[in-house]
Amino acid sequence: MKRPRYKRILLKISGEILTGEKGFGIDPDIIRQIAQEIKEVVSLGVEVAIVIGGGNIFRGMAASSKGMDRATADYMGMLATVLNGLALQDALEKMEVHTRVQTAIEMREIAEPYIRRRAMRHLEKGRVVIFAAGTGNPFFTTDTTASLRATEIGAEVILKATKVDGIYDGDPVLHPGARKYEGLTYLDVLKNQLKVMDTTAISLCMDNNIPIIVFSLKERGNIQRVVLGEKVGTEVRG
Repeated sequence: MKRPRYKRILLKISGEILTGEKGFGIDPDIIRQIAQEIKEVVSLGVEVAIVIGGGNIFRGMAASSKGMDRATADYMGMLATVLNGLALQDALEKMEVHTRVQTAIEMREIAEPYIRRRAMRHLEKGRVVIFAAGTGNPFFTTDTTASLRATEIGAEVILKATKVDGIYDGDPVLHPGARKYEGLTYLDVLKNQLKVMDTTAISLCMDNNIPIIVFSLKERGNIQRVVLGEKVGTEVRG
């Protein structure tokens, strides 16, 4: 059996993936499938931390563009990530994967507050840690949260699971002839303004030399393939 390429990973899951074909909310079948894939990776002995988006429920940027106060909209978006985090925790626990949700906004009745050393201890004990509520601050995306948490816990890589199988020079949905990149540097992403992560997130990864692998979660088993070192998606590194 192949050995995992990474010991500790941070998995970034976009909220939009959770909708399935519904276009809104949480599809129970999709969340179960994701939980099953995470369980398979945990069974390899890999320590897994997760940052999950909230775009399937509420998008702060979209609401602020229509007149809502940006800080208020961002806080609402953070709460949406908590809903998704609890749903994923429930699916994982039903598969007997020990899980903790930690939130950047304190809500003790449903989750632990984010404490870096406690999160690392959970990972060392084989528990999956889900970071919810973003950074706890408005004006920061969940991509920036992923970069920040990955840096804090010493993750070796960020796995960004999306609907698209890598990074393209244009939107492959709108432009069928768009070219897929096999690999990029952080500076390539910043210079060409590629919509992988926002500039704050990319800069944080660049400063701390954390590679980012962008891949599709639609293909079953992709998380495990990436963890085992197979060539999947697009890798961004120094």
